This record gives sequence, C-alpha cells and structure tokens, in this order.
Amino acid sequence: MTTPPKKVAVVAVGGNSLIKDTKHQAVEDQYLAAKETSFHIANMIELGWDLVVTHGNGPQVGFILRRSEIAARVEGMHEVPLDVCGADSQGAVGYALQQTLQNELYRRKINKRVATIITQTLVDQDDPAFKNPSKPIGGFMDEADAKRRAETMGWTVVEDAGRGWRRVVPSPQPKEIVEESSIKSLIDNGIIAIAVGGGGIPVIDMGNGDYVGTAAVIDKDFASSLLARDIKADLFLISTAVEKVALNFGKPDQQWLDRLTLSEAKQYLAEGHFAKGSMGPKIQAIIWYLEGGGKQALITNPENIGRALRGETGTWIVNE
Repeated sequence: MTTPPKKVAVVAVGGNSLIKDTKHQAVEDQYLAAKETSFHIANMIELGWDLVVTHGNGPQVGFILRRSEIAARVEGMHEVPLDVCGADSQGAVGYALQQTLQNELYRRKINKRVATIITQTLVDQDDPAFKNPSKPIGGFMDEADAKRRAETMGWTVVEDAGRGWRRVVPSPQPKEIVEESSIKSLIDNGIIAIAVGGGGIPVIDMGNGDYVGTAAVIDKDFASSLLARDIKADLFLISTAVEKVALNFGKPDQQWLDRLTLSEAKQYLAEGHFAKGSMGPKIQAIIWYLEGGGKQALITNPENIGRALRGETGTWIVNE
C-alpha cells in the first residue's frame, strides 16, 4: 500500500481571527479567539492537509509598544525595540495558536504535533521603503516629545490628522524567509508549523554573515506568499474577515466572486477594485504566489474554511 502524497498548505490567519473587536482585546479574549480559529484549522488537518500557519500581529505589537512607552515614562524602564516587539508577539500569538490547536487535535485523536518557529525575514537595506517610512506604529505623542525622539532616537514622526504625532516605519518587501529550511523540516516530519508571525522579524544582511534586526514591518500576506512559493505549497489560503472576495465591495452593484483566473485577478487589481488597505495586498500576494509556480489559492473567513475546501464557498484564484 503506497502512502498518499502530502498536501501542503500555507494558511495566513488575519488579525480578526485573534482580536474580534475593541471590547475583546485582553489576553484571555485573544486566547478564546485563537481557540475558535484553531477549531477551523483542525478541520483542514482532518481532511489530510499538512500546514504552515502564519498570522498577523499588528494589534499585539502596538500593545507591546504602548506598554513599553508607558513603562519608560512612568517607571524609567528601558523601551523595547520594534524588532524585539515583533519577536515577543510571535511568541505570544504562537503560544496561543500552538496550545489551542494541539488541544483540538488531541480531542479529535489526531496524532500530530504543533510547533512555533520565531521567524526572521530578510529585507534589502536599499529597499525604497526605507527612504519613505509610512507605516504608523505605537501611540500618539505631543509635538515636543515626537521631535525629541526624532532627534535623539532617529525616529521618523508625522502629525496624524490633528490627533497628535506618531512614529512611522518602513514596510519593505520580504526577500527571504530565514528559517525556511527549519519550517520545511517540520512539515516533512508531519509537524504543523506556526511561523512568519506578522510577516516575520525584519532583518538585514550586514554582508559578513550577520543578520541584524531593523525597525520596519512586513506585510504578513506578502511574506506568507513568499514562503508558500519557496516550499512549493499546494495551496495558499488567506483567512480573513469576509467569506468571499467582491467587486465593488459595499456598493449597490457589489458582485461576489466564486472563482478568478490569474489574469482576471491582475486585471481587477489594476482597475482598482481591491482597496490598498484591505483586499488589495491579499490579491497581490496571491498573484505573486501563482506567478511563482503556485497551484491554487483561496480566500475565505475562518468559519467557512471547510465548506470552501469542498467548493461550496470562498473565492478560488487559479492559474489559467
């Protein structure tokens, strides 16, 4: 009897899967949200998929930075660098997903282990994004504090629509998942990997074999797409807040999409159908995956993953 070939998927879990709304942001709330997400991911594992689960970390990093800023101001504690905040959030979110998913697999008598890898993502220090920081992070500051930090700490700060000043950092393109081979080893040994949290910790190559963390953020879906290409995943699934992708979203002529070809996805993206701050990056990430040899991609919300895999819902994007 031959062993069936592995079916490997990269599942990119959106922030809504961890924080439902502003009233449910506590660690306990996030754990319950992770538990719900893990239930849906376990459905996929039960269907025979080997997975790498990636996740966002925007709110979590923001909370860590805010605590750091308050502790520095009130207690004189040291502030935590952004790359370390990313590592902290990977550990915390990974712990919640790892534990809840392992518990769910145990309940279903599925003999698979789950492991979290603190993941670094290589970026190019000459990426144009470093000359144009645009991603707001951390809390609001008054003008005097913002300009002091700009002068003494090298921050780039901007005034935010009359609400105060904020730090902005670059969002460079991911070039390499540093721990790719370790992630692949877990998959090859039947272990579910949780990795590339928040797009990975941005690092630059110093040219002498050393990696050094840098103050930047990486789009989670872009980094997940890169990983999916590198490990030759059979499926790239983006789990987000909506059941399907739509044209003219939220307008009277809204049109839900069941299936798109690569060329149609590129056309609709170029025509501006997908907003830059929401669906646009997800479609772009899938385009890169398919152009890089990927087989198929799927966008749906967590509770509909099982139905979508059966072809009952979700938006499938495929090569021609």
